[in-house]
Amino acid sequence: MNLTFEHTTLGQRVLFGSGRAAENLAAEVARFGATKVMVITSESHLSMARKVAAGIDVTLWHTDVVMHVPVETAEAARAAAGGAEIDLLICIGGGSTTGLAKAVALSTGIPIIAVPTTYAGSEATNVWGLTEAGRKTTGVDNRVLPATVVYDAALTLELPVDMSVASGLNAVAHCIDSLWGPRADPINAALAVEGIRALAEGLRLIKADPSAVTGREQTLYGAYLAAVSFASAGSGMHHKICHVLGGTFNLPHAQTHAAVLPYVLAFNAPAAPEAEARTAAALGSDTAIEGLQLLCGELDAPNALKDYGFALEGVAEAVELALPAIPAGNPRPVSAANLTELLTGALNGADPTNLTYT
Repeated sequence: MNLTFEHTTLGQRVLFGSGRAAENLAAEVARFGATKVMVITSESHLSMARKVAAGIDVTLWHTDVVMHVPVETAEAARAAAGGAEIDLLICIGGGSTTGLAKAVALSTGIPIIAVPTTYAGSEATNVWGLTEAGRKTTGVDNRVLPATVVYDAALTLELPVDMSVASGLNAVAHCIDSLWGPRADPINAALAVEGIRALAEGLRLIKADPSAVTGREQTLYGAYLAAVSFASAGSGMHHKICHVLGGTFNLPHAQTHAAVLPYVLAFNAPAAPEAEARTAAALGSDTAIEGLQLLCGELDAPNALKDYGFALEGVAEAVELALPAIPAGNPRPVSAANLTELLTGALNGADPTNLTYT
């Protein structure tokens, strides 16, 4: 382990408590002294959001939320916030909802209170993403980091098991990518390893009893650690690939990350022995890929991109777009040939340990 490094810790207030979202949100709005509050939530979460925001005065409800945050959707939300002279944003929902709030904050500087209902982790990062003309652009800006996150595992009880699994494995991907991200260091690695452990435990508990809050709490805790480690380490090979698949081919975010993760892990692990060993230990297995495959099998996780609309004819374009975005410091050299093999394997759900990467 290299103990010569530079680490930045992002400043953020976190309130964690099952069944306490409404209480904690009202207290935070009062602490900010906000007078014109905009709540961003999807139509599907509107009923829940109204209960969570019952203790505050809401100036504007905004429900035009679209996956991958198209620029047009962002501009509409920005115009709505400006027209109502909003001084505080509250986002209640999953990653797309948080992403839209970030898009507003990026151009306005309005602070955000995030109330997540999935395990996406966007609420704990200063990373934003916008999609325009089939291309997803991401960036880093501290203006988009929510000032406060209100975590309430009870809000995730309505998330179906299959979506909980996909969202939780997206968080596992944050952890694993953090172990070889461009700014990977011992601090974010420690967070990532604990995140993997908590997520594996929590997801198994959710699968066994979706109505119990215990597994939801563990998974939400792991998702937060995953996001903090990812924000620190930066986006690695896995996320660069998935941003292309989401932005260009409009594949669903969480399922795409869940399906691609075993292939990136199997590809990089032989060239990153320390990261591999720590991942294996966190998963309680002899090898990292064995542990991840066992977990995915137990959870009936997404395992083939073809199930979500990706097709063989899209592989070449995905390789062309993703290859130059993958960090130069990736543990293993990435070529058009081996990236093509990786994506073809992920397309068909092939055993990632059987790919040769010639």
